[in-house]
Amino acid sequence: MASDIWVMQAEIFKAIAHPTRVRIVDGLRGGERCVCEIMAELELEQSNVSQHLAVLKKAGVLGSRKDGMKMMYWVRQDAAFKILDHTREILLEQAQERFEVLNR
Repeated sequence: MASDIWVMQAEIFKAIAHPTRVRIVDGLRGGERCVCEIMAELELEQSNVSQHLAVLKKAGVLGSRKDGMKMMYWVRQDAAFKILDHTREILLEQAQERFEVLNR
């Protein structure tokens, strides 16, 4: 049973584990956005962005809805932002440790 949870956790990490997908999730901190806005911000082709959005949606990280001709996306749980925040904290701590080693 516990191993099932680890597999599910790993699936979420795998979905987020790409620089473009990290940028997409981070870019949705302000709320729902259309694919056209996400494409413009990332400066990527629609097909590329759509593939990344599909991975995130399949993992349950993103939700979507059609609004006229636009496809809108949002982060389903704020915990996804916490994952990004916690990884930044880890990176800052690692940088601090390296800095301290260099200063010795």
